[in-house]
Amino acid sequence: MNEAAVPGDYPRGVKLGVDVGTVRVGVAICDRDGILATPLRTLERNAKKNTDVRILAALAVELGVVEIFVGLPRTMKGEEHASARMASDYAVLLAGKLGEQGSEVPVRLVDERLSTVTAHRNLHEAGMSSRNHRKVVDQVAAAGILQHAIDMQKARGTEVGSRVYAESAPGPTGDGAQATPALDTHSAQRILPKMEGYSEPGQ
Repeated sequence: MNEAAVPGDYPRGVKLGVDVGTVRVGVAICDRDGILATPLRTLERNAKKNTDVRILAALAVELGVVEIFVGLPRTMKGEEHASARMASDYAVLLAGKLGEQGSEVPVRLVDERLSTVTAHRNLHEAGMSSRNHRKVVDQVAAAGILQHAIDMQKARGTEVGSRVYAESAPGPTGDGAQATPALDTHSAQRILPKMEGYSEPGQ
């Protein structure tokens, strides 16, 4: 079930932004006052062993993070394709890894259309050669995702995005039972979460 947003009801403190790619995962961090998001690091994506997910969860616990925003790619028409499914699955995996470490840090999906395009443009304007973009573009994109999220929180005075959970779905019990990550009920009905607190361009 989605959580109702209450004015001023969002966590204050250090937060992370995550840009999920097929090869790399960019991570960004903001200050405790939620003023500025900055690039933090880039992780190599390992879809088989999910070592990057474990590293990210451990990093969040180590830094005392209060919230994590994962970018959900959409087209300019608001449509969601394979990359959005990948980001959504990653967010659920991350929520599960956090839970394994005894952490209840919320993981939320937020709209990230054009974040990578913007990151490349910003790096170009900063004088960085296209050859060197690959080293940092993912974490710069993550900073854009995080900055958008914390700015929206302050502007609206409410939580933004759609929270995901790692839950055990009803199924087999006993030694062979497997825990299945799941989105919240509303999100599961739509396959991918509907963004809360997002305004379409021009609104």
